Amino acid sequence: MPRVIYDIICREVEENDSNSTLLGNRYQLQQALGAGGMAKVYLARDLMLERPVAIKVLKQDLSTNPAFRKRFQQEARAAANLSHPNIVTVHDFGFHHGRLYIVMEYVPGKDLKTILKQVGRFPVQDAIPLIIQACAGIGYAHRAGLVHCDVKPHNMIVTPDQRLKVTDFGIARALASIQPDEHYDVVWGSPQYFSPEQAAGSAPSPASDVYSLGVIFYEMLTGRLPFESEDPTELARLHREETPTPPRQISPDIPESLDKIIQKVLSKEPSARYRTTDQLGRILETFLLQDQKTSQFSEGEHPQRTLFPLEKPEPDPQEVIQRARLPSRYQNARRVNAPPDDEMDQVESGVDWLTIGLGLLTAIAVGGLIPFWIYVWFFINPATPIP
Repeated sequence: MPRVIYDIICREVEENDSNSTLLGNRYQLQQALGAGGMAKVYLARDLMLERPVAIKVLKQDLSTNPAFRKRFQQEARAAANLSHPNIVTVHDFGFHHGRLYIVMEYVPGKDLKTILKQVGRFPVQDAIPLIIQACAGIGYAHRAGLVHCDVKPHNMIVTPDQRLKVTDFGIARALASIQPDEHYDVVWGSPQYFSPEQAAGSAPSPASDVYSLGVIFYEMLTGRLPFESEDPTELARLHREETPTPPRQISPDIPESLDKIIQKVLSKEPSARYRTTDQLGRILETFLLQDQKTSQFSEGEHPQRTLFPLEKPEPDPQEVIQRARLPSRYQNARRVNAPPDDEMDQVESGVDWLTIGLGLLTAIAVGGLIPFWIYVWFFINPATPIP
C-alpha cells in the first residue's frame, strides 16, 4: 500500500475528522493517543457495540511483510485469549487498505513512562504495588504460553484508581514455538529494557520478561535506567556484559533486601533470575509483609489488604490489620497460588512446619512396621525347640 494512504489517515485523525476515517466499516477513529516504533494508537468508537476502543495501526513495512503478517495473526489470536484484570483485552484485528490494526479495550489513564517523567521516581511503597500487578498480568500470559518480549513502561497503563494493565503483545512469542537454539540477526524489543539474551539475538523465555520488569523497577526506584546510551548497539552490549550500579547506591532509602532482589532480577544468566514473574510477585509481596512488620512505613500509611491475596484460607482479621496495610485501591489485584520458592528466605525466615510434620508422620509409619516385620520373621523362621 502506498505510504500516502496511511499519512492521509493520520492527518485525518489529528485534525479530528473522524467521520472520514472508518476502519473495517465498524471502528470510527476519533483522536490520536500516541505513537511508538511499530505503530500509532488511536481512540475510536465501535459503532456496532457503541463503546470506546483503542486501535493500534501498524506501520506499513510491518503490515506488508508476509512473514510478520502470518506471525502477527498467530500471536494476535493468542493474545485475544488472555483475560486478566491486569492485561488490556484484545477484541479484534484486521486490515484497512492493506494495513494491520488491532482493536483493544480502551483504558483511561497514562502509561507508566509518562508518569515516570512527571514524578522522577517512586517511593518504595508506591512502586511495589504497581510492579506486583505487572507481575500478575505477565505471569498470567506466561501460564497461557506467551512470552511478552517487549516489557517496558510504555506498555503499562495506570488508571486513575491505580490499576495497572499490561498492553502490546504485538511481538509476543508462543512458548511452544520457541526453539532453544534460535538466533536472530534482527532483534525485536526496546534496547533500554530488553534482556541480555534478547540483546544477543537468542531465544526469549519467561525469565526475559522478568529481566525487563527488573529494569522498570530499577527505573521506578532510582529515577534512571540501569544502562543509558544513545546507541542501540552499545545498549545491547551493556545489557550483555556490564553490571548495573546497585540501586541502593543511587537511592539510599531503598532497603538492602529489596536492593538484593533487584540485583538478582537483573542477573545476566536467565537461570540466576527468578524463573517467572509470578515468582517475583510472591517475593515482592512477602517483602512488603515483612517490611510492614518492622514498621518501616509510617503507621496508618497503608490500610488493610495485601495486593495479591493468596488463594488460601483467610487469616485472622486482626492479623490482616497488623501485617497488611496496602491501599484499598489495589484490592482487586489477583494472582494464582503456586508452590513457595527457596528464594523466599531472602526476605522471610521461619520454621517449615509442613516438612517437619511430614517427617514425623514418616517416622511413625516406619516405626509402626517394625513389630510387624519381627512377627513375619518369626512366623517364617519358627524357633527350634531345645531337646
